[in-house]
Amino acid sequence: MTPQHIAVIDIGKTNAKLALVDLDRRTEIAVRTRPNLVLQAPPYPHMDTAGIWTFLLTALRDFHAEHRIDAISITTHGACAALLDARGSLAAPILDYEHPGPDSMRDAYEALRPDFAETGSARLPGGLNIGAQLFWQFQTDPDLLARTAQLVTYPQYWGHRLTGQLATDVTSLGCHTDLWNPYTGQFSTLVDRLGLTGRIAPPRRPSDLLGTLRPEIASQTGLPASTPVATGIHDSNASLLPHLLSRQVPFSVVSTGTWVVVMAVGGHLMPLDPARDTLVNVNALGQPVPSARFMGGREYEIIRQNRAPVATTADRVLQQGLMLLPAVQRGSGPYPNHTHQWQPAPPTDWADTETALSLYLALMTAECLSMIGAAGPVLIEGPFARNGFYADMLGAATGRPVLTSASQTGTAIGAALLFATGQIPPETTARPAPDPALQTYATHWRSAVQSSR
Repeated sequence: MTPQHIAVIDIGKTNAKLALVDLDRRTEIAVRTRPNLVLQAPPYPHMDTAGIWTFLLTALRDFHAEHRIDAISITTHGACAALLDARGSLAAPILDYEHPGPDSMRDAYEALRPDFAETGSARLPGGLNIGAQLFWQFQTDPDLLARTAQLVTYPQYWGHRLTGQLATDVTSLGCHTDLWNPYTGQFSTLVDRLGLTGRIAPPRRPSDLLGTLRPEIASQTGLPASTPVATGIHDSNASLLPHLLSRQVPFSVVSTGTWVVVMAVGGHLMPLDPARDTLVNVNALGQPVPSARFMGGREYEIIRQNRAPVATTADRVLQQGLMLLPAVQRGSGPYPNHTHQWQPAPPTDWADTETALSLYLALMTAECLSMIGAAGPVLIEGPFARNGFYADMLGAATGRPVLTSASQTGTAIGAALLFATGQIPPETTARPAPDPALQTYATHWRSAVQSSR
């Protein structure tokens, strides 16, 4: 029997969440969130796995007592892996991928990593390539490789703590790790070069059953020990999955959060430019998906500075021609070497700042879609789906229909669907035809970006 209430562990770069999804209704019954803090402690900045674990056990216990949990699914951000020792414990803390340490060995790693043609994975800063993380960790801790019995990708780290079972999943391996060949569905040549042959847990499809709860976890949470746990999925691919299973191609999905990740399904084939943060992801069915991304959520927070939304109209911004040009967060995205600037001058009104910021994020998203040959309707998942300025400008800048998802978390429904047997299209809302003034603004913004290079 298909389970009804799915508890989704959703570990994003900014927040850790537990969402309880009613699979029959494709809705979230409850969501609990905590900040995903990075511990600034030796040997390097690392994930607060102990804090997250305590949070998850408490939330699982409470949700089961209040609503009943029938199954557990897991989705996490990418660029994250856990090295486990022979006892199944961490052989080293899980590195924060934003730590610049791996950049200190960039040239040596460049000589080792496979070409973009093999992996579809661009060379990214810091530890955004898991291969770069591992190379740096093994070089700075010479005993670490010997201590490492198994490597698991991040969704399966939490799955391992729940079930005791070991696995990786194809979507996390296919997320700019340098460890995977998305065209053959096999490990890349880097695995052997790093000395990890035989030490990476077996790749599985996200919907495969990883296992059931360890007895001590069942005791701590009150869940039955027979509760099934799915293998798990990379968060952007969780956003893609509901549409992949129910929508005709072509279409594209924009997964928003700390990262804005755009994925084109059935679009126009075109060469990808790794220097502009395009890449090949791997979807839940194991298929390669042209993708592009930028740190839109991080950029939003940098400019917003925790101020509440107040803007109600874009009229003044459009009349003034107020524009934010890329890039607020340098080092990734379609304009990695640009430094952001305001034209014609920095705004003095927060409502104008907020509006221009939303339009900027939409125009950056449109550029990402263009770079990967996206076609058909555009589906927005995650927090930006609730931003009308963003959605309307995205429609104006792409010239294609834009639909927004009703999901609160953007990824929970997709992760819960790993347990589904029949598919129902996700609930979306079509945006109205864009204002021609937005299209004019988009043309001027693109010209300004070209002039600012």
